[in-house]
Amino acid sequence: MKIHLLSLLFVVNCFSQSNIVNTNEWHFNSNSNGVSLEKWYSENSKETSNTIIVATLDTQIDLDHEDLKNQIWINEKEIPNNGIDDDKNGYIDDRNGWNFIGVGNNNIQAFSNFEFVRFIKKNKDLFQGRDSLKYINTPLYREYKRALKKYESEYNYYTEYLKAEGILISAYYPAKDTLKYYFPKEDYTTRQLDSLYQIHKTNNKTFVERVNNNDPSREFPDLIFYMKMIKKLNFTIEQMENSSKHKDSIVKKLLNFDYDDRIRIKNHHLEKGYGNNSLDSHERLKKHNTEVSSIIIANRNNNKGVKGFHNNIQVMPLIISPFGDEHDEDIANAIYYAVDNGARVINMSFSKEFSLNQKIVTTALQYAEDKNVLVVHTSGNASSNIDLTTFYPTDFNYTNSTEIVNNLITVGSISKRTDSTMVSPFSNYGKNNVDLFAPGEDIYVAIPDNQYTYDSGTSLAAPMVSGTAALIWLYYPNLTVQEVKKIILESGVTIDKMVVKPGTENELVHFSELCKSGKILNTYNAMKMAEEMSKKKKNKNID
Repeated sequence: MKIHLLSLLFVVNCFSQSNIVNTNEWHFNSNSNGVSLEKWYSENSKETSNTIIVATLDTQIDLDHEDLKNQIWINEKEIPNNGIDDDKNGYIDDRNGWNFIGVGNNNIQAFSNFEFVRFIKKNKDLFQGRDSLKYINTPLYREYKRALKKYESEYNYYTEYLKAEGILISAYYPAKDTLKYYFPKEDYTTRQLDSLYQIHKTNNKTFVERVNNNDPSREFPDLIFYMKMIKKLNFTIEQMENSSKHKDSIVKKLLNFDYDDRIRIKNHHLEKGYGNNSLDSHERLKKHNTEVSSIIIANRNNNKGVKGFHNNIQVMPLIISPFGDEHDEDIANAIYYAVDNGARVINMSFSKEFSLNQKIVTTALQYAEDKNVLVVHTSGNASSNIDLTTFYPTDFNYTNSTEIVNNLITVGSISKRTDSTMVSPFSNYGKNNVDLFAPGEDIYVAIPDNQYTYDSGTSLAAPMVSGTAALIWLYYPNLTVQEVKKIILESGVTIDKMVVKPGTENELVHFSELCKSGKILNTYNAMKMAEEMSKKKKNKNID
């Protein structure tokens, strides 16, 4: 696989963050595809004493973040750190939630196989044994072949990436030392380096070509060009080395058939109590849930960072997401925990292309529906049509093209652009399997250590819907989960235009071909519709 140098340099950037306060949260405004939350607040003066819990099935979270710390769910029935299951719910000292990938008292299973690796491991003997021919036309075999193809693609990508990245890292100090001859104080600018490069460049093989061919040899012009790019993109050797270590972990753990990601987690299918109550012990695993939760619950009154949907919403952090893919047992158990401990909305900002035991997740989703709980799921970031390529968890039965449950909303990402490029290019889509789109690109969010940044992904679109659902139930608790789902989908803004299909440069399709509703989320409209529906139900009960 050929890797262009500039693309490689861009990917290895860890993006330094700054602690700034943003005043232009476009996603809550009424223009540029925003959800019009601030418009609703400008017209609504009614207070509510109700509270509502949104469970986030996600990574760990920064519990002490200035914008989140007063909005985290507290299990009042549990006496903290006494080693006793006070509320008899099967989990000891679950004061703020639970870590289903916890190990020991305060550790975590940080790395996990990709699900397609686990799928191949589980089915390898079946399809490579002497009876394999009789399975060759089965759906399971087709999934196995798809998993093999995915593994080959990912393995080749990361191993080639590692080789190329190694060349980049090995060039850093030679480039730095060589340039000291011209710049003893190392105070060169990109313009000076570019001028020097123009003088010394040759028509021989370029540094980019050498990187693409894993050629470690270096010429003086290469070193100048290399340092120019490093300088221009503000990279450090520490960032590149950390990136390389992470890719190495992917190859040695996530893609390794011999890596046992459950050896320290002794759970037996759907038993309760495995894991621990440590929700913020791993520094590199706190960012994602902190971002997701900040969209839902960030304090609206502290004049810091970002604003959430309402200060009466609480987040229940349920940790299931490592570096790698989630286990279906953890997903199902987290859903049961959320429902049994009072969550009305479950946000699932994760997805995976394979599932070893989707049936137990489906059963958990059905349990949530029976208990009047809404589940919101990200569509994924692969620019794929998920009507054709499954992304789990899902409420769709691909065998007979029907919905399994009616309490799940799958969300794609929209940008603030209003032209034909309005759909985020990374977003998955699907006429049957994506319900609607919501803001998920260039979203201002909280990150650990009281900092803030912009980020993008369908992971950020899903909590827009979760926050809206929570707001609806705060004010109109008499609505059912099916009614809340109906309100969110039907009250959205219809997009009647041709748009660029994700994953293509300029292929135009009608927006209605990308999701079931043909709409984008609008919280203002949803609250108005919820008010009307709630009144009708009350009047009907009175009559």
